[in-house]
Amino acid sequence: MLLRTWTIAWKELIQIIRDPRTLAVVVVMPLVMLVLYGYAISFDVKHVRLGVYDQDHSQASRDLAGVFSHGERFAVAARLASYREVSDALDRGSLRAVLVIPTGFSEELARARVAQVQLLVDGSDSATASTAIAYAEAIIQQHSAALLRAARRRAGVPSSGAVLPVDLRLRFWYNPELKSSHFIVPGLIATLLMMLAALLTSMTVVRERERGTIEQLIASPVAPHELMIGKLLPYVAISFFDIVLVIMAGRLLFGVPMRGSPALLLVMSGIFLTAALGIGLLVSVIAETQQAAMTAALMTTLLPSVLLSGFIFPISSMPAPIQWVTYLIPARHFLVILRAIFLKGSGLALLWPPAVVLLIYGMAMLGLSALRFRKRL
Repeated sequence: MLLRTWTIAWKELIQIIRDPRTLAVVVVMPLVMLVLYGYAISFDVKHVRLGVYDQDHSQASRDLAGVFSHGERFAVAARLASYREVSDALDRGSLRAVLVIPTGFSEELARARVAQVQLLVDGSDSATASTAIAYAEAIIQQHSAALLRAARRRAGVPSSGAVLPVDLRLRFWYNPELKSSHFIVPGLIATLLMMLAALLTSMTVVRERERGTIEQLIASPVAPHELMIGKLLPYVAISFFDIVLVIMAGRLLFGVPMRGSPALLLVMSGIFLTAALGIGLLVSVIAETQQAAMTAALMTTLLPSVLLSGFIFPISSMPAPIQWVTYLIPARHFLVILRAIFLKGSGLALLWPPAVVLLIYGMAMLGLSALRFRKRL
């Protein structure tokens, strides 16, 4: 059994080496896609173009507008003189938000009253709009606290007592700088490996059929499960090379920390590859042409991995039936493992449930591939 399996694996490896296009896909594509999407996809909202419509023209209003210029959250891009200019700027999209400071702003502050200001936000991009609103609320709250402390000092009251009724102290665990790359890169690794592994193996058996060599395999004493394992082994080795490549790129290019065990990560990656490669192998057994196999592999891995794995969209926000469907996506379970090892330093005691799911999934794919091939004998 081992000899026959090794023979099939060696034959498949020779075919891969003789195909420069496959080698280019294996080596170049995952790295290029990681770099491209790693830099292109970002959930960080910075330098929101802000306009200021100051109707008060006082020192207090200028101070308020000035605090929005500090840092990289907002970029004051225009000073507006009328609501018509405000409307035109938001309509053209040259500004994403406008801070309106009404007349009498400084007088209200001088009388120790609540002074109202208005923030107009372009809601066509809801994600940016909600983030910009949160940023603005935090900035105004900090500015209000500073004004309260200054007023108490002028009144002769100790400034140390000038605090807001509730003092919230935030501390972010695992990603204290809230870098979106630390969130995105593990998701990209899971998505790319899922797509690449299935894409590579999706052409293994169907290639034999198109070349007319499938009859030789049928006539040989190789059992279906030996054929499936032998076809799979070279791609396991290649995929492990890709895993090391993209992990190194994530560490060196994006600074994603590795707080967990690299050895555990490789073991978990091997379990995940069993599922991903098994999907491609099943597609290869079912498909009639390499083009159909490639299309089916992309459709069954890329879109589900992006949309239903929790890579971009939170699974908890999805309808309950869709949440159940996500359990059928291997990238969902691998993404949990990746983020836990990279960012949290979790060990096997916490990661064995998704690992078991992936292992069962992979064994099921390999078993179905062998059964399907048997039916075609």
